[in-house]
Amino acid sequence: MSGARLKFIKPQEPVLVETPPVSDDWLHEIKYDGFRTQLILDWAGARALTRTGIDWSKRYWPIVAAAEKLKAKSFTLDGEVIAPDPDGRPNFHEMHSRMAWNAELLAFVAFDILHKDGQDLRSLPAIERKAVLWDLVKPADGIIQYSQHVEGSGAEFFKAVEKMGLEGMVSKRRGSPYRSGKTESWVKAKCWEVGDFELLGIKRERGKETKAIMARDGRYAGSATIALPKGVRERLWQRVQKGRAPAGLPTAVADGEVEWVKRGIIGQVKFLRGEPKLRHASLQGFRDED
Repeated sequence: MSGARLKFIKPQEPVLVETPPVSDDWLHEIKYDGFRTQLILDWAGARALTRTGIDWSKRYWPIVAAAEKLKAKSFTLDGEVIAPDPDGRPNFHEMHSRMAWNAELLAFVAFDILHKDGQDLRSLPAIERKAVLWDLVKPADGIIQYSQHVEGSGAEFFKAVEKMGLEGMVSKRRGSPYRSGKTESWVKAKCWEVGDFELLGIKRERGKETKAIMARDGRYAGSATIALPKGVRERLWQRVQKGRAPAGLPTAVADGEVEWVKRGIIGQVKFLRGEPKLRHASLQGFRDED
């Protein structure tokens, strides 16, 4: 058999929101901390493509092999490749080493199906696509897993996700079709975390919020809005002494109008969990380690 292969489809992306939707019109799933992946099976076999359509089948070979055993002639699945801990939680920090050395310890969590056996399913409501996906993947406890969902109760689901120490959740309108790109029918709510970061400098720009330039484990981590009460803020200004820009900073940061501070000031920063750099972050307090 030959002919055109199933093509990569640009994934649907959730919009970030402060709080999850609460009406019963939504499905809620865990936001898995891994690499977004499209798993495609057609007449020529299975392959795994990244969020941008790059073929990573060799890195994910056990997942590709498992896909070829599913009971369908062809399909396109949307999901996330994760490195699960023994309790099933995704451990993003393990992703690269497992991809290099232990690919059999990776898993693919399927949360949508776009094609099956010659049928384009994207116009079906999300809840119906998930039923088709479930029938294909079934009680998934293996290398290809099914992303469970709950209907309604978004606030309660978010509390449970936060308590479990997970990155966040994704909510999808139960009747929505699958549309490539960012759409309001998929939204994500992320959990907050508070952690210690080293203060490198202060960036003040006219008409903008004052930002603290932060580092973690000696590496630039991003910036945080300074959200300190007036008295605490004044104490911080007194500690700001002329320092020098540390090495290894991105050019855009190092070249900016930044007052570099002496080393040893540790800031408590509130930030969104699961982001590579500080996002929507705020400096909540600080202490001097010297």
